[in-house]
Amino acid sequence: MDVKPQMSLWRQWGTVPNVLSSIRLALVPVFLLLLVNEKFTSALIVLAAAGITDYLDGYFARKFNQVTRLGQLLDPAADRLYIFSTLIGLALTGLIPTWLAGAIIARDVMLLAVYPVLATHGYGPLPVHYLGKAGTFALLYAFPLLMMAHVWKSAELLILPVAWAFAWWGVGLYWWAGAVYVLQVRQIVKFGPEKTH
Repeated sequence: MDVKPQMSLWRQWGTVPNVLSSIRLALVPVFLLLLVNEKFTSALIVLAAAGITDYLDGYFARKFNQVTRLGQLLDPAADRLYIFSTLIGLALTGLIPTWLAGAIIARDVMLLAVYPVLATHGYGPLPVHYLGKAGTFALLYAFPLLMMAHVWKSAELLILPVAWAFAWWGVGLYWWAGAVYVLQVRQIVKFGPEKTH
């Protein structure tokens, strides 16, 4: 499937997938506000709506061949903002330990330090690695399940083990993907992009 970098930024923004991604981004502060105020059911509804738009933007991008560079930036940005918002909200409300939030955020802080290295060598961000996608997927399942366990106390014993299994796998895969990314950057800086495959 072709990426359409030749489209103007305005035209890229106007595609159906990118409109959906923009709606998902706009819902982030709404979600965080609900979460920190312990409106867990409403926060879950917003998160579900965001998840639906996440699925639909990918579906429409593939179906109508509307994969754009802007979309490739918006989609992971929205995922990370939801992860950060959920981490902040769950840590502030005491549903997860602060150190867990710190461990996940520290990985992205590490990668932020790597981006300028790529830029100074004339490269943009590298494609998202499948390990990173898997880690993000696991975390995006873990956090809603943690909220659901808090909302539906009667099902807590069933939901919590699954939620924490996703959380631990997510953290592990997230850091593994971060390490792979750093190694790829090191290879690019040392040998050029053709030596990284």
